[in-house]
Amino acid sequence: MPQIVCIGILVADVVARPIERIPDKGKLVLVDNMELHTGGCATNTGTALARLGFDTAVIGKVGTDGFGDFILKKMRENGLNTEGVVRDPSTNTSATMVMVSADGERSFLHYTGANAKFTFNDINWDIVRSAKLLHIGGFFLLPSFDGIQTRDALKRAKELGVMTSLDTAWDDRGNWMKLLEPCLPYVDVFLPSIEEAKMLTGESDPAKIADKFMKYGVKTVGLKMGSEGSFVKSGDQAFRIPAYKVEAVDATGAGDAFVAGFIAGVVKGWDLETTGRFANAVGASCVTAMGASNGIKSLQETLEFMKTATFLNS
Repeated sequence: MPQIVCIGILVADVVARPIERIPDKGKLVLVDNMELHTGGCATNTGTALARLGFDTAVIGKVGTDGFGDFILKKMRENGLNTEGVVRDPSTNTSATMVMVSADGERSFLHYTGANAKFTFNDINWDIVRSAKLLHIGGFFLLPSFDGIQTRDALKRAKELGVMTSLDTAWDDRGNWMKLLEPCLPYVDVFLPSIEEAKMLTGESDPAKIADKFMKYGVKTVGLKMGSEGSFVKSGDQAFRIPAYKVEAVDATGAGDAFVAGFIAGVVKGWDLETTGRFANAVGASCVTAMGASNGIKSLQETLEFMKTATFLNS
């Protein structure tokens, strides 16, 4: 049975690069590269964990279309347990058009699809109960699951003795803390981006942000800060960890890779600073190749990278 279970959004990513402008109506712009990849927080984090050597299952929902076939095939090829993925014939699989600029930054057009229909009742608890950690990825992009149903899932996991972690996406609907607040008392590890965390708390200082989340009962906070690295806090320990210097090709999935690295450290029982540095290293590896997972290395290769790599802006 899996060590880690990832619940969340499953997405087919159509990635094009480089795109510096959107063509006018009726016009065409050529790009150097266009590829189809698996995406979505649960897929990306699960795939990164599998590449790091962890027995990982993914739970979510896809359609019975070609994109759904593709996602399941690729996840299985990457060694993921997909027994908990539900196929819904009434909707299409979620998809994103990822437009990558020459410097690696991205813009997105997103279709929620089957992710919008995922609910608490879709969770296979036989898969979860033997795991060490349950991760929920893509909170705010699961409209039927976000909020009370997510709280109930986290609470159920805690009752089963399973650690919990949660990662958010940008809340385009503007619900923010209204949906998240009921969930936080049941979250062991909370891993939002700094921009999402600012919106959730109204604070801009990473330490103050972490403190606000921890007042709700969160045990550990890891803030993803892009080129500025990360800020991690647990108990009275806190570290500002710089980003590693790599040649960025595509930043797609970098945040999910950081999450996978952080979860890996938690499951391994590493100390907070080592866990944060490892998470940064997995995120750095991710951006060196096109797609959300192709740059991820094995656990040992990532540890070797950390020994010789230099920090950005150092």
